[in-house]
Amino acid sequence: MSVGVARPAQSSPAGGPRIGGMGGGGRPTGESARDPGTTLRRLFGYMRRFKGRIGLVAGCVLVSTALGLLGPILLGRAIDRFIAQGDLDGLARTVSVLLVVYGTAFLSTMAQSLLMVEIAQRFISVLRSLIFEHIQRLSLADHNQRRTGDLMSRVGNDTETINQTLSNGLIEFVSNVLLLLGSLVFMVVLNWQLGLGALLLLPTMLYITGQVTVRSRRAFRRVQRRLGVMNATIEESVTNFREIKAFNREEAAQEEFAEASQAYRDVATHAEVILAILGPMFSTMSVITLGALALFGGWLAINGHVQVGIMATFIIYIRNFFRPLRGLAMLYNQLQSSIAGAERIFEVLDTVPSVTDRPDAIPLPRVEGAVEFDHVHFAYDPGTPVLHDINLQVEPGQTVALVGPTGAGKTTIVSLLSRFLDVTEGAIRVDGMDLRDIKQADWRRQLGVVLQDTYLFSGTVKDNIRFGNPDAVDAEIVEAARVANADWFIRRLPSGYDSTVSERGHNFSEGQRQLIAIARAVLAQPRVLILDEATSSVDTRTEVQLQSALLDLIQHRTAFVIAHRLNTIRNADVVLFVLDGRIVERGSHEELMDLHGHYHDLYTSQRRRLRVEHA
Repeated sequence: MSVGVARPAQSSPAGGPRIGGMGGGGRPTGESARDPGTTLRRLFGYMRRFKGRIGLVAGCVLVSTALGLLGPILLGRAIDRFIAQGDLDGLARTVSVLLVVYGTAFLSTMAQSLLMVEIAQRFISVLRSLIFEHIQRLSLADHNQRRTGDLMSRVGNDTETINQTLSNGLIEFVSNVLLLLGSLVFMVVLNWQLGLGALLLLPTMLYITGQVTVRSRRAFRRVQRRLGVMNATIEESVTNFREIKAFNREEAAQEEFAEASQAYRDVATHAEVILAILGPMFSTMSVITLGALALFGGWLAINGHVQVGIMATFIIYIRNFFRPLRGLAMLYNQLQSSIAGAERIFEVLDTVPSVTDRPDAIPLPRVEGAVEFDHVHFAYDPGTPVLHDINLQVEPGQTVALVGPTGAGKTTIVSLLSRFLDVTEGAIRVDGMDLRDIKQADWRRQLGVVLQDTYLFSGTVKDNIRFGNPDAVDAEIVEAARVANADWFIRRLPSGYDSTVSERGHNFSEGQRQLIAIARAVLAQPRVLILDEATSSVDTRTEVQLQSALLDLIQHRTAFVIAHRLNTIRNADVVLFVLDGRIVERGSHEELMDLHGHYHDLYTSQRRRLRVEHA
């Protein structure tokens, strides 16, 4: 399996780190994520697996809404039949029925809320898993086109926004719709004149609601987007804390965060202002309408056209009519926020990985380690090539050293070999099989990678070494550490192999992290090994220990080594000097020294510098 954790930097056409842009990464596909109807249908499509529980919720909603609508009828009947007649027994019976009705409605409401919370939590757990699994399938280029904090915001914040709507808003939304329609029907049945008066106001209120919510939808999209940017700024600041301190950039980091925070605050305030308009607007309209209808109903009652109990029932229904209408407007805005979050989630899920297994990909048996680069070209973007016509034939067990200036394309070559990226033209073959024809997982199980920026996970030293082979037993872990010359310092730790590793391994030196990474590679027993600047971050004494471990590791394996310290690769079978994406020199150390070209100049300059440093 691949044991490298840190992501190699992509090279730009000039070979430098690549920031932003599509970068040859995956592309969104499928249905438009900007259509709210499509987004909602797709979101609810994921909920079909919970249709049994959703059916129970729907039943509870119908029961609670029906009982809520029955209450005013019973109250009006009590006024006209029992209070007006002084029938206390009848009134007591009606009150008893009302207690049962509202008690049952309460229990039904409680049941539907608990069920919906469970459904929402299960659904969000599934959705987060889908996003996380899809992110794991994306290629290196796909990852590099997005900021880490923005991805974290989509997995965390956007899913939580949907969770809040499902847990608290969806039932209320459906209940309000049923209550509004039921109240309207009962009002028309009770008195068509009063019902018609309430109905005439509905189109006006719906029009106003529509105008406000169209604006709120755009506003909440901006809120979710700005939240992602702010989270990305925080993540980068925390991740690069050491560099910020080292270069005295605290003030610049604070200014960048303040700018992102201000932008988020502005769009969030704008969205909340739009949301706040609806509350007072509906309150005012409902009070005016209630007053007008009460005045008209009172006139009807005084003139004997309607009974007092029916008028009381009607007033309750008017309140039941406006309360859900206002609630629907408020919930609609909450729904807009969830739609915006779902759109961002589907944008990730719709990204087609730029490196995928073909449908007919074949399993890869144990390889001997022969590697061939056949007229390989690569470009992150069309028209801006990074590698030009790379040709290379490596026999099993050979060691190939890649040298050259920073940004020449060395890391891109090994990224293509790892199949973190796919070639633009040409082919890379292992034991005669095109890498694109075999399953990625099978290839990476036989590939070991030790990167310059070694990443350690939170956990124990043992866990981090076992990352190279999850099935390894403790004795194999200790032996791997011994081969990697890591056993001696691990045993000196307070808890040995069970010592805690902090986030990113910050409680270990760079050299110790490198030794643990090499132990991972030893444990994985790869057939092909990639060492990307594996000794460039350690002191001379540690480098000697590393070189001893690496010689044992490389033995009988095909190895690709990138190193700035050219004295560490003198024994390589083939040395390739890479410049501007081309192999400009190749041969053994001695052959390239005799050539008096780029390699000779770089090697002699390093030797002079070392002599000066040790003088």
